[in-house]
Amino acid sequence: MPARSRLHTPRPAPRTARSLPLSACALLVAFSAGCATPAASAPRTTKPAVAPRPLSLHAGGRWIGNGVAYGPYRDGQRPGGPAPTPAQLREDLALLRPRWSLWRLYNADATSEAVLRLVRSEAAGVRIILGAWIAPETSPEARAANRSEVAAVIRMANAYPDVVLAINVGNETQVSWTDHKVPADLLVGYLREVRAGTSVPVTTADDFSFWVTPESDAVAREVDFLMVHAYAMWNGQPLERAFAFTEEKYAEVGKRHPGRTLILGELGWATRKSDQGDQGKLIKGEPGEEQQRVFREQLLAWTTRAHVANLFFEAFDENWKGGPHPDEVEKHWGLFRADRAPKKAMLDTP
Repeated sequence: MPARSRLHTPRPAPRTARSLPLSACALLVAFSAGCATPAASAPRTTKPAVAPRPLSLHAGGRWIGNGVAYGPYRDGQRPGGPAPTPAQLREDLALLRPRWSLWRLYNADATSEAVLRLVRSEAAGVRIILGAWIAPETSPEARAANRSEVAAVIRMANAYPDVVLAINVGNETQVSWTDHKVPADLLVGYLREVRAGTSVPVTTADDFSFWVTPESDAVAREVDFLMVHAYAMWNGQPLERAFAFTEEKYAEVGKRHPGRTLILGELGWATRKSDQGDQGKLIKGEPGEEQQRVFREQLLAWTTRAHVANLFFEAFDENWKGGPHPDEVEKHWGLFRADRAPKKAMLDTP
């Protein structure tokens, strides 16, 4: 599967969506059940290097594991550029709070801290998995940006213990097709630093195709739970196979890492796509609001019944992402449009 667009990065210039050349394995993943070898699918037997901190997904006596990925940037805004106003964040809060008590943020910048502050004052019971964006350290400036993210996420987690449920360090930094791959030892070093500086559970998010490899074992040993991305749509699945594909990939990661807590950190169904580039080649399922509604209904029936923690991608369309084409798929994963108008899935289901 090719690289997806940067989600919420503090760097001012996001990359083009899924622009990397494909590896043979990535192509295979896109059109099959995956590229794990028999060795990769064998259960892991080594124990975690850390005693895992428990991840509590209950609040007020109820399970809150059906969550959402939240990008607060509207048209004309972007990470490192113009930011949402307090009034806009409050408008988002009014849409998100009645529907989800678990949110995922992707970096530790001023906008994320504004969200934490607003949640503390106006949305008791909402819990956030806060992110630290990690990028390749190709220059002193890039290393300084990573260091800033790590320091900020530690500070925010300690300042907002009533809001920050867990921390995610690095997003898709290990999978073969990513364009911001970092050495595993660099990631592990930051995981250890964040864990030493906080008391909440700490993880890293990556694609299922990484988590089923032997190389994932060294990273899995360092985290309190595994954050797993599984996009049926990007992996060439039609809608009628999308839910089964998601279940299969979740089970494969669980087999590789038995006994570990898993969260489906990203999964969803886009409502528009372009026929250009990788999305035109790899996405076979039809995009659309009705299709998104069907996929979400199937997903919620399973996750609610089995208490499979998940973060649906995503709350709002984000038109700053990807290339200039208006149908660019990275712009259209939201359950609400960029102007906050609800799509069909939000009209028909809670």
